[in-house]
Amino acid sequence: MSGVRARPGRIRAARCAAALLAGVLLLPLLAGCTGQDEHDAAIAAAAQSVATARRAELKSGGSVTWGVDHLPATLNAFQTGADRVTDQVVGAILPALFTVDAHGRPQLNTDYLRSAEITEREPRQTVVYTLHPEARWSDGEPIAAADFIAQWKALNGEDDAFRPARNAGYDRIEKVTEGPGRHQVEVTFAQPYADWKSLFTPLYPRSVTGDADSFEKKARTGLPAAAGPFELKKLDPGKSTVTLVRNDAWWGDPALLDRLVFAAVPLDRRRAALVDGTLDVAEIRPADADRVTAAAEPGGVSEDGKGEPGRRPPATLDALHDLAAARLAGTGDEAAARERFARSFAESERARERAFAPREEAARERLRGFTVHRAYDATYTQLAMNGSSPALSDERVRSAVARALDRDALAAEVHEPAGLPARPLGNHLRVLGQAGYHDNSDALGETGADAARASLEEAGWRQTEPDTGADTGADAGADDGEAGAGAVAAPVRAKDGEPLELRLVLPSGTEGEQVRRGGRGGAGVLAGIGVAAEITKGDAAGYFTRHIAEGAFDLALFSWPATAYPATDARPLFAKPRPVPGGDALIQQNYTRVGTDHIDQLLEQAAGELDEKEHDRLLNKADARIWAAAGSIPLFQRPQLVAAPSTLAGVGAYGLATPRYQDIGYRR
Repeated sequence: MSGVRARPGRIRAARCAAALLAGVLLLPLLAGCTGQDEHDAAIAAAAQSVATARRAELKSGGSVTWGVDHLPATLNAFQTGADRVTDQVVGAILPALFTVDAHGRPQLNTDYLRSAEITEREPRQTVVYTLHPEARWSDGEPIAAADFIAQWKALNGEDDAFRPARNAGYDRIEKVTEGPGRHQVEVTFAQPYADWKSLFTPLYPRSVTGDADSFEKKARTGLPAAAGPFELKKLDPGKSTVTLVRNDAWWGDPALLDRLVFAAVPLDRRRAALVDGTLDVAEIRPADADRVTAAAEPGGVSEDGKGEPGRRPPATLDALHDLAAARLAGTGDEAAARERFARSFAESERARERAFAPREEAARERLRGFTVHRAYDATYTQLAMNGSSPALSDERVRSAVARALDRDALAAEVHEPAGLPARPLGNHLRVLGQAGYHDNSDALGETGADAARASLEEAGWRQTEPDTGADTGADAGADDGEAGAGAVAAPVRAKDGEPLELRLVLPSGTEGEQVRRGGRGGAGVLAGIGVAAEITKGDAAGYFTRHIAEGAFDLALFSWPATAYPATDARPLFAKPRPVPGGDALIQQNYTRVGTDHIDQLLEQAAGELDEKEHDRLLNKADARIWAAAGSIPLFQRPQLVAAPSTLAGVGAYGLATPRYQDIGYRR
């Protein structure tokens, strides 16, 4: 499945329900190591692909319909249920004090701020924001300290009437006041906070954050005011669209487009929607991207070159009926009937080709006007191992599974079909092309099958003799039209009489086909080191909530979004589970249930470290410890393939960067 890739580089809480599935889980074991050349020119070029043009080269007017996975569950980016579609919509209509560039670095947004700087570090960190003097809400109210104060109080966790998804950063603020000068806001922190640039983005009007009912209910489907280049016109569940129109109260460079529409269209229908004009911009699958690209080449085709199934003409059906009747009767009329059917069938094929050719040419002509932008997405796919399951509670067993993976091959399997440089991801906290990225995967230790087997031996899991009559491999049923892989007959390791069997939970349904195929191969890979993986299928719609969040898995595959503020945003993903009354554990968003006090301490120190070099050192140290704990194993950064009209600028595969919606427009 895809998920929209254009959004600010921040993780919102509880966005796990939109966990992104990848097409491959495991590949045959190889003894290679992770590549280290992550900063070469190819990687830099793949960080972003956006059609650019000066505003003077673009014309005002027109509309763009942009394909997304679904309608936003809420327009309040701080609520549970908010996701990347929420971020994409509100990014066009609400203030972002800091945006994120292609390298994941926060940048002052001069549409809203003249400046923002730390004015004091002792005895308290103090930040002064100087607002753009013309900044105002579409209802005429100026953007002011009152908006900052209301948002801080709504999100700091002290008022039970507000139930934000999380309060990270806002809980470190001691006070927010107007001043010291005109158009200024002063924020004083109780504790040093390195990620202070993440705060107040998006900024909501005080009419939303100052009232619990508006914050919790009304902001789900509407906003009372906008302060961006666009404003909300209508959220239409019936048509599965969100329509934005140019905000005439906007003081910055006016939006070039009259209208921007986000339309929910399934991934497998987007190429057809581009052809028929239902969509203008959409993320698409690699196979569809190749067809779009081929349409622009001489003699290229956008379809498979074959006619549509359709209905056969009546004459052909009559001839087929006569042939069947002659065969049943056993008379000499069969030969004549067969010849008559052959002639009719050949004529119907020629007619179908004549009818299909114009449609194919029309589709090819339409797709010739599109460009496919290819970049690494701002998400990464991981193999998650549940540390609360009996076998995987042992770090040595988790390490064995992790060491068995050939992450180079996994990345190639995903990146090469997408036309991207194949690189595995070597960091949990930053992604390829991001400032400060460093591959820390060597903290996992030696990789390969031999290292994996040695780790299992050390943990006491001994190789047993194969049982030729037993099914020791994956549950490889051949439903959904897939070829069954059959049982994997291999010796399974055992300890204290218990076999080393793990549940590999994969999603059902069409979108999970590739994952299941990879899972079957992965079961064989694990069998090679003496681990039996039983594939369990979970309903695709509830795959995350019913399996991952509930801990009903041993091994699973899902993705996390990247972030410009990892010390803050990644902390819940790797926090050590803490016991709570009743015998349960508070896991936050750490669904592997693997964590350590040391990791928590390092991320806490990084969150409070204002020196950039020391901040980065602490993050890399924390990442190395996360690798060593072997609960989450990053595999690869997902591809982002976006089709857009060649005449449209300002759109593409943004990667980590924040879109600049007012500069999206058609070339003159």
